[in-house]
Amino acid sequence: MNTVNPRRGYLLGLSAYVVWGLFPLYFKAIAEVPAREIIAHRIIWSALGGALLLLVWKHPNWWRELLANPRRLAVLSLSGLLIAANWLLYVWAVNNGRMLEASLGYYINPLLNVLLGMLLLGERLRRLQWLAVGLAALGVLQQLWQVGSLPWLSLALAGSFAFYGLIRKQAPVAALPGLVVETWLLLPVALIWLLLNPQAGSLQPALWSSSQALWLMAAGPITLLPLLCFNAAARHLPYTTLGFLQYIAPTLVALQAVLLFGEHFEPSKLLTFALIWAGLLVYSLDAWLTLRRQR
Repeated sequence: MNTVNPRRGYLLGLSAYVVWGLFPLYFKAIAEVPAREIIAHRIIWSALGGALLLLVWKHPNWWRELLANPRRLAVLSLSGLLIAANWLLYVWAVNNGRMLEASLGYYINPLLNVLLGMLLLGERLRRLQWLAVGLAALGVLQQLWQVGSLPWLSLALAGSFAFYGLIRKQAPVAALPGLVVETWLLLPVALIWLLLNPQAGSLQPALWSSSQALWLMAAGPITLLPLLCFNAAARHLPYTTLGFLQYIAPTLVALQAVLLFGEHFEPSKLLTFALIWAGLLVYSLDAWLTLRRQR
C-alpha cells in the first residue's frame, strides 16, 4: 500500500505546473514550424511515447474496460479532438505574440469549470463561487466595453479545456491510458495531414539530419512528463491543493510574455486580469473554507 507523502506531492505538483508554465520556451524554440505541423508531431510522438510508458507503468485492465464500454472510445475520440484544438490554439498564441491572452484563458478555466458544473451537471454554486464567477464575467465584459471585442482567444482556450475535462468525466479512464487512446485515435489524422502537405518541413529529408528533428521528437516527452508528475502528485495531495497550484502555469506564461518576449500589458488588459485574479482569489478562499469545514 502506498503511503501518502505531502512533501513529495508538493514537489511533483510544482514540477508539473512549472513544466506546463515553461512550455512557451519550447514552442518559441521551434517557432519557424507552423502550429499545425507542431501539433501533428505532438500527437505522433505522444502516442508512441505514451504506448511505451504503458508497457512499463502498468494500469491493470484499462484496455479490457475500454473494450467492454465502446461508448468510452467515442467519448475519448471527442475529448481527443478538443485537446488537439486546445494545443493548436495555444501553440498559435505563443508563436504569434498572444501569450498574455493564452495565460488569461487558463486563469478563466477553473471559474468556467464551476459554471459548467452548474449549467450541465446540476451542481449548486455557493455564494462565494457565484461572486468568483461574477467577477470573471465582469472582467470579460469590461474588455468588451473598453476594447470593443471579446477576448476570443482566451475564451476559446478556457472553453476547449473546460469542455475537455467535462467530457473526460464521461469516460473514467486514468490520465495516461486516456491520453494514449486519445492520441492514437488522432494519429491517422496527424499522419494524413502530413501526407497531404508535402511542403511540410518535417517531410524534407534534410530536416532529419538537423537539430530541429530532435526538437520535434521532444514534443512527446515534453507532453508526457508533466502529466506523469501530476498523476503522481494527485496520489499524495488533496485535489483542492492541486487546484491552488494550477495558477503557477498561467502566471509563468504571463511573466515570460512581459519580461522575455516584450508583450505589452495595456491598461484595459490589466483591469481584465485584475478582475479575473480577484475572482480566483474568492474561488480559492471558498475552496479553502470548504476543505476546512470538511476536515
